[in-house]
Amino acid sequence: MKLTEEELRGVCMAALTAAGADESTARSVVSPLLTAELDGLTAHGVSRIPFFVDQVREGKIRVDAKPKIVQGAPSIVRVDADSGFAFPAIDMALDALVPLSRKQGIAMAGVSHSHHCGALGVFSERLAREGLVSIIMSNSPASMAPWGGNRPTFGTNPIAFGCPGYPDPIIIDMSLSRVNRAELVMAHQQGTKIPAGWALDRDGQPTMDPMEALEGTILPAGGVKGAALAMMVEILTGCLNGANCGYEAAPFMADDHLPPDLGQTFMAIDPEKCSGSFLAKVGSLAGVLSSQDGARIPGERRFQQRRRNLREGIFIPDDLFRELVDLARQGRQI
Repeated sequence: MKLTEEELRGVCMAALTAAGADESTARSVVSPLLTAELDGLTAHGVSRIPFFVDQVREGKIRVDAKPKIVQGAPSIVRVDADSGFAFPAIDMALDALVPLSRKQGIAMAGVSHSHHCGALGVFSERLAREGLVSIIMSNSPASMAPWGGNRPTFGTNPIAFGCPGYPDPIIIDMSLSRVNRAELVMAHQQGTKIPAGWALDRDGQPTMDPMEALEGTILPAGGVKGAALAMMVEILTGCLNGANCGYEAAPFMADDHLPPDLGQTFMAIDPEKCSGSFLAKVGSLAGVLSSQDGARIPGERRFQQRRRNLREGIFIPDDLFRELVDLARQGRQI
């Protein structure tokens, strides 16, 4: 099924409002998912809409949540997502973070009592287009063991970095696990095996079965280094923001009706407060990379894919389109 950006936005908005989200909340959720879809990041694209609707139905997302800024300092703002969608709280955090970082030179926004926030690089790009350098991270329900352990303790805990560049921002966006859970779910649904070295089963043994991996633990990217970075993310998102750490968070798919209450942290730097030569230096560095055959600037591929999809249309699986349409037709489900 090939759709234009606006056609896909419309059916996604309809699916969320049918589940009880108001127009503003639905717009806040759909926008970053649609950007990820345009960028070819389909695991964090519009296929998340049915997942979010299920999370609302299961009581893991409060569809009537009212995010609010609960405390601040000269260079810090904190937003309580009120156990609702992550995206409206993140919008509130970034709206406050941009002027704060310009005023202070460096600032931080923390989000607590939050939910799954999609592809972090979408928010890195948003800050980069405001002329800011950013470091962003989020925790998630436990799915990865610490190095040497065999019990899920950390989430996949993605991190992202962004900075202004020409013609497009430089975006680094990666999970600290070998693979994210969405890819395991997709492999299970498609009946395919996963590569060796991705995961352990519940007994701590290597597995290539995606369901055994989902019931066991995902391995960290980069071995002990990835596990250490995952702990860093837990501290800077869960502990720092007063949110749940991964081992405390209710799993997304558990039938317990408990919100996961996760945390996200956004750090932004105004490079103009640091060096008048920042953009020139970044441009020089990017040029060195571009001059090497086979090398590419992080984020370059996503912007190429976005331009292609905007020009040619967005292809999504027929069954996903039908599911979105069915959700839009079902009316309020809460």
